[in-house]
Amino acid sequence: MCTGNSCRSQMAEGLLRHMAGDRYEVFSAGTRPSSVNTTAIDVMKEIGIDISRHYSKSVEDLSSYEFDVVITVCDQARETCPVFPSKVSQFHWSFSDPDMAMGTREEVFQVFRLIRDQIRDKIARALSEGEL
Repeated sequence: MCTGNSCRSQMAEGLLRHMAGDRYEVFSAGTRPSSVNTTAIDVMKEIGIDISRHYSKSVEDLSSYEFDVVITVCDQARETCPVFPSKVSQFHWSFSDPDMAMGTREEVFQVFRLIRDQIRDKIARALSEGEL
């Protein structure tokens, strides 16, 4: 979960689905959803993960689901995260917002790649250590 459900949480959803296989049913959502960032789509495509059919969802859109794990990937979402039952494991993984990157197209892509790779590394550690 993040604020806009446009970059970090979308990349995390795609990465976790790819890396965990069928072990989890994975969703992403935002506290103030917008639209999926095209640069996020492009940098995920670079590593063979297609998130082009993803769409931004509100936390409320998923209110009928019972979750075992909730991961916030930005500080603002953590602060506004809805309250979940105590049986839900909650993790906060703070990543910079790549959507705030400025510069040339290549410089912006580099920031998105950096955040993508940080999310991928965090998921890999969490899976290997049994955190997820």
